[in-house]
Amino acid sequence: MHPAAVAALRCPHCGSALHLADRALVCDAGHRFDLARQGYVNLVGGAGTRHHGDDSAMVARRERVLAAGLFDPLLDALASAADAVLSGTETGRPKVLIDVGAGPGVHLARLVGDHADRCGIAIDVSKHAARQATRVHRRVVSIVADVWAGLPVSDAVADVGIVAFAPRNGAELARMLAPHGRLIVVVPTAEHLAGLSARFGMLRVDDAKDDRLHAQLAPNLTVTGRHHVTWQRALTPAEAADLAGMGPSARHLDPDAIAAEFNDPAAEMTMYGSVRLLTLARTRQGPRP
Repeated sequence: MHPAAVAALRCPHCGSALHLADRALVCDAGHRFDLARQGYVNLVGGAGTRHHGDDSAMVARRERVLAAGLFDPLLDALASAADAVLSGTETGRPKVLIDVGAGPGVHLARLVGDHADRCGIAIDVSKHAARQATRVHRRVVSIVADVWAGLPVSDAVADVGIVAFAPRNGAELARMLAPHGRLIVVVPTAEHLAGLSARFGMLRVDDAKDDRLHAQLAPNLTVTGRHHVTWQRALTPAEAADLAGMGPSARHLDPDAIAAEFNDPAAEMTMYGSVRLLTLARTRQGPRP
């Protein structure tokens, strides 16, 4: 585990610093969190969580979608936004990037990349996602935690925070940001995957999403930048099935049945991607360390 990433974590029970010892994270109060065989660590505190996140099939589908490059324009935009934030930070110290709702960690691995001064913390409530995130980059630490129950992250440690298609607890996200840090949030627009949604009955982005987003983030965070990213890509039947089955629509759709609708194995349809990339800073009214 990267030492700078471990140093940014805190005990979910008592809030004191954690350190690595004998394949476990331990605090001075004696709380111990063993590393799973795959390398991630469960830091869900208190009474645990009622949320379980993505199952193994959903994680596998998401990995295939990302490996196929279907979201490459978004990853490029995320990397550019993170580079812009980090270009103004001091040199000579590790930069900590924290992805909340990281899934299999692909976004975070791209942002850490080959920058020797960057490390990452991938946080997800799904243990299936956490298992995969341990493999994406040697400088990424994978944690199981629930953003609604409180993040096991110290105050003001994140140079960059990322929330892509994931729940947003504004107070916790603001608390983890360093004074110079920025949060990058990916929000789908009503046009995102609209063709697939209409054809297969996937969940749509509703008209009240902007109001909910503002309520979740204000008054703790203030938008400092906006960028609209759009792209399109031809899909194979298998890719269409994976797109339908990697998100919340998987709870009520049969992705394999979607693929079966294509009689011709070579048939294609078009995917339209449309997201807003918001960059946010901590406000004066927000929580401070």
